[in-house]
Formats: sequence, C-alpha cells, structure tokens
Amino acid sequence: MEKSEEIKKLRYSFVLPLLFVLLLWLIKLVDFSERLDLFVFGVFPREINGLLGIIFSPLLHSDFNHLMSNSVPILILGTGIIYFYRELAYKVIGIIWFVSGLCVWAVARESYHIGASGLIYGIASFLFLSGAIRKDYRLASISLLVIFLYGGLVWGVFPFFPQISWEYHFFGSISGFLAAFIYRKDGPKPIEWSWEKEEDVNDDDNPEDLTVKSLE
Repeated sequence: MEKSEEIKKLRYSFVLPLLFVLLLWLIKLVDFSERLDLFVFGVFPREINGLLGIIFSPLLHSDFNHLMSNSVPILILGTGIIYFYRELAYKVIGIIWFVSGLCVWAVARESYHIGASGLIYGIASFLFLSGAIRKDYRLASISLLVIFLYGGLVWGVFPFFPQISWEYHFFGSISGFLAAFIYRKDGPKPIEWSWEKEEDVNDDDNPEDLTVKSLE
C-alpha cells in the first residue's frame, strides 16, 4: 500500500472516533449547562426503564473528569480497531455495546451505570485477543499501550472501587473477548513474520544436500 493511501486510511480511521468523542463532550456540556441530570438514562439493573440505558449509557458521563479519562483511550482504540478491522469494526463495537449493557442490566448492582468505559475495555480486549490469535502483535500492542498509559485499566474489572461501574468494565472485556472469538476467522490475515519464513526455508532444506555440501 502506498504511503498516501496509508495516510488516507489512518485519517479516516481517526475521524470517526474523534467525532464520537466530540459528541460525548457536546452531550456533557448540554447536560451540565442545562442541569438535565441525564444520568437517569443510564443502565439501571432489572428495571424496565433501565433497558434504555443499554443504548444511551455509553454516551453519558458523571462529570468532566470521567469524560476526560475516557476520551483519549477512545481515540486510540477507536482508531486502531477501524484501521485494522475496517469491515468488522462496527459489528464488533455493536456486540460490545449491547452485550455489555445487557449483562450489566441483568446482574449488576442497583445503581445507575453510565460511561463509555465498557467500550474501552471491550475494544482493548478484542484487539488483544484478536492480535494473539492472528499473531499480529501490532494489535496487541495497542491494547498494551493503553494499559501502560492508564495503569488502572486492569484493576477496573474488579470490585475494588465501589464508586465506579466495575461491572461495565468486566462485561465490556468479556464482550470484547467474545467478539474476537466470533470473528477469529474474519478480518486481516495472520502476518507471516520474517523469522518464520527463515524457519520454513531451513525446514525445507534436504539433509542429503547439506551432507554433499559439507563434503565439498
């Protein structure tokens, strides 16, 4: 692929996550300025009205710090999944969005659960497992980069901090792994690294030929 095409592909992959983040900020600004208390549209477990949160919860945040902490990971991971999985990205995000929300509604604590963290954990888990399946370490490295920059990401799936929705983090991760398994045969083909090619060449060498060469 030519350099100009790579740049165009990267730009396209970045634009949609950027627009999504801008939408999140717009929603929060309107919520804050008008005092709308939009958190009531989050997931509230085992309540019929709480089912609406499956759709709206990832769009809502408790405060600006909450939104700020989610913005950069969304940009990085969103760009990564669209860049490497352009044909599958929206299907994968759809699975993470709805499966994680439904699981939170079914079994989480009785409280309003909001935020895009479930998407972050889901996409990170998808890229990590999918990269491992395909032996494409570029994909896994994106997730590891986010984990490195945001060290609390790993601990977020455990109930150590009652003020955060660790359930959304946990089920987001599970949804990402599920999507990686479902689409394990789709998407980019596994990369054959140079050292693997060298091993194949060595394995194909005829032992008799090597003996003759050594005698010569």
